[in-house]
Amino acid sequence: MFEVLKTEGKARRCTMQTVHGTIETPVFMNVGTCAAIKGGVSTMDLKDIKCQVELSNTYHLHLRPGDKLIHDLGGIHKFFNWDRPVLTDSGGFQVFSLAQLRKITEEGVRFASHIDGKRIFMGPEESMQIQSNLASTIAMAFDECIENPAEYEYTKKSCDRTARWLKRCKDEMARLNSLPETINKNQLLFGINQGSTYEDLRIEHMQKIAELDLDGYAIGGLAVGEKTEEMYRIIDAVEPFMPKDKPRYLMGVGTPCNILEAVHRGIDFFDCVMPSRNARHGNLFTWKGKINIMNEKYMKDSRPIDDGCDCPACRHYSRAYIRHLIKAKETLGMRLCVLHNLYFYNDLMEKIREALDKEYFESFYQKYRLILGERNPD
Repeated sequence: MFEVLKTEGKARRCTMQTVHGTIETPVFMNVGTCAAIKGGVSTMDLKDIKCQVELSNTYHLHLRPGDKLIHDLGGIHKFFNWDRPVLTDSGGFQVFSLAQLRKITEEGVRFASHIDGKRIFMGPEESMQIQSNLASTIAMAFDECIENPAEYEYTKKSCDRTARWLKRCKDEMARLNSLPETINKNQLLFGINQGSTYEDLRIEHMQKIAELDLDGYAIGGLAVGEKTEEMYRIIDAVEPFMPKDKPRYLMGVGTPCNILEAVHRGIDFFDCVMPSRNARHGNLFTWKGKINIMNEKYMKDSRPIDDGCDCPACRHYSRAYIRHLIKAKETLGMRLCVLHNLYFYNDLMEKIREALDKEYFESFYQKYRLILGERNPD
């Protein structure tokens, strides 16, 4: 199912076979929270911009249109017309970040919907049942997402509870995958490492969940306000204890520089809403650094967003035109910017894979780790 093809330092070039196709890693998963990329981007567009994996969210799809409805329509792949892998987030992060009122017990979490205030219960079994209804390729385990910074003793208790929840997730998924009405009987399960910024808790938790021999492992609870150096420190601490023969996923990360640094530290999977969110406000990524298309200097600029880019926006339109669309609040401008940023991320991952294949990743990393985080001087 998962094979490490090459390594350069800690960086890994891998492939993952799934029931919905092969994933080439390192990979960035394009985030369609409610089964759609914000900015008017369709699944047909995703193929054009080299997306391998789409990510949707259990919490949001459970609230609307409802996971049972999606199941009755044939699962998420048929629902939004996509024949490549889909990863569904467990809903844990949203329960803890969006719910106004919540109560955590050993069984799970009772909370109020952020949409209409309706009281809902979600625990490990419920999260697995919802994701089974969605029939995603990869399901994420239900975990407790705590704030950073967090008290040490509470973090330790939370890690222990998350580990117990993970065992329940595994057992429930095995049950669900055996049922005749289950759409995807080959659904995979990734566990999530927690522990805030405490290295000893992170390591202990990673060792504990690795014993369950899951299909993959994620590092969660980072990129939520802590300094970038703290995130890198935790990755460095946890990575040696992550199974070498399983995919590694850094949740919710991040900037192009974050991704380069994490690949350099041994991570395979990434996701983040930032490229599409930034794009909707005209903040774009190029191979010479970042630009804000709203700046006045682009008013008469006839060049594409990025001379080296082959995305639909750069192939057909100028900076001046796209700036005009955004200023005029035309939705086409937002759509073109989102297409560009997502293409840039997918292209970045393709170039990282090529650098690993041809054994020049270290020089690629050293060249772009600073450039991509700076302002484009053009």
